[in-house]
This record gives sequence, structure tokens and C-alpha cells, in this order.
Amino acid sequence: MQSTRLFEIIYLLLNKKSTTAKELAERFGVSTRTIYRDVDVLSLAGIPVYTEKGKNGGISLLPDYVLNKSILSEGEQKEILSALQGLSLIGDGEAGQVLKRLSAIFNNTAADWLEVDFSGWDYNKEDIFGGFKTAILERRIAEFDYYSSFGELTHRRIEPIQLWFKSKAWYIKGFCLEKQDVRLFKLVRVSNLIITSETFTERDLLATPPNPGRAVNHRPDVTLCLHIAPEMTFRVHDEFDTSMVEKQPDGSYIATVTWPEDNWVYGFILSFGEYIQVLSPPHIKEIIKSKAQKIMDKY
Repeated sequence: MQSTRLFEIIYLLLNKKSTTAKELAERFGVSTRTIYRDVDVLSLAGIPVYTEKGKNGGISLLPDYVLNKSILSEGEQKEILSALQGLSLIGDGEAGQVLKRLSAIFNNTAADWLEVDFSGWDYNKEDIFGGFKTAILERRIAEFDYYSSFGELTHRRIEPIQLWFKSKAWYIKGFCLEKQDVRLFKLVRVSNLIITSETFTERDLLATPPNPGRAVNHRPDVTLCLHIAPEMTFRVHDEFDTSMVEKQPDGSYIATVTWPEDNWVYGFILSFGEYIQVLSPPHIKEIIKSKAQKIMDKY
């Protein structure tokens, strides 16, 4: 599209003193006549672009030209800078460099409106997130130790595909070389990460994202009906979508959810203490009763 080509021409001229119509024509796959028409369009739009004939001639911008006076509104500049700031906060070094350069070009500074910290409240010197990001971009095999939701410790080698944020937690999605299938691994359960020098060819596996509950253990789903006391109102709003919850006249809640059944589900229910009651299914009631009895026996 011409508008995209015009915008890119301006950026090319901002980064180099001069270029030729032939060079631009070869870059964009158009004729030199088209490039000269683009120059005319830019000139009519108020962009100080000019051409010089001769051996050392070419197409140039006036040296003191700044982009913010002609192409982008102040609001558009701020949107671009804000987006780049978000990328730089997740450890994208290139985005940080581009942010600095565009801030100078726009004669504008991005507002410090966002802070992202992937670490927990406890100190962890291992940069799991940054390591996987490098492995994804460079298509390098990653290996690490991993604790499953059942407490099983395994060593995994994966072709990392994507960092994925879901339900308040970060996951790494990758092709597990041991299981020969796509798996999800929760970042907080990863340790001893090594980004190897082995590279891999990208697989076409992004079409259907796996279910976090089924990706590793293939556990069956269970539909829970839970009665939650008014004292846990804050957690009801934190943990459940409004479509899953029905408020009762006494201020309590009936929550109906369908989750993969595993130890996480049992732990989630128990985390509400005396403020929750499993109404159904019966086998979950018995599991929670048994676990609560074992807890009581310890005291």
C-alpha cells in the first residue's frame, strides 16, 4: 500500500542522510517513476523531502525535520510510545532502544504509566521468563526440572513455542520431546532452566491452544456446585466469573464451575476453610471430608 510505503520512506530518510530513487524502487519492488511520485506526495503533505541531481545527489530530508509535526498526531505518538514502553518492561531490549530513539524523534517522553514485575515476593535469581523468551526467539531447545501438580519431579526438554498468561499465572507452551506432544508448564514450577545451543525448526502447533488442566495429566472434568459464605465475598469476585455465581438472600453465594479434577481443585476448595461447602458431586464431598479429617488428625 502506498501509505505504508510513504511512512517507511520517511523512516528510512530519518536514519540516513540520503538515498536514491533506484535504491528505494528496488526495496519496495516498484519503478523509479513511482518513487518520484511518492516524493511529490510527501512534499504536498508538508514533508520537507527534496531531490538533488548529480553524482552525489539523491533523495533527502531537511536535517532539522522532526516527525511529530507532520505525520502523527500527539495522541498517536503517545500510543506508540506507550506500546513500546510495555514491550520494554517485559525485557525486550530492542523495544527499549526503539523507545529511546522515537522519544527523541517525537521530542516527547513516554509517561511512566506501567510497571511489570514477573518475580514473586520471594527472591528468585533465576530469570525463567527471560530465558524462555530467548529460547523462543532463537528457536533453541530448553531443558529444565519441573514439578507437576501431583508433586512429581521430572526433567523436560521442549521446543518452546509461546509464553502464555492465563488465570493469573504464566505458562510456557512447548513441544515436549519426551511426550511428543504440546504441553503447558507453569513457570513457578520450573527450575534449573538451561537454554541449549540446539536449534529446532518451527512446528505448526499454534492453531489450538491446549487446556492447562489437560495438557499434562489428561484429567477428566468435574462440575462443582459450591456454597460460599458471605465472609468470602472478596474471593468470590477474585476467583469466579459473574456468570458462574448466584448470590443468595443471606449474602452467601452458589458457584457452579467445571474444572479438570486434580489436586489443585481439592486444594482450592480447602483454601476457603470453614467458609465453603461442596454441594455436589458426592465423590468430591467425600474427598474434601477425608482431607479435612487428615488435617485435623495432625493437630
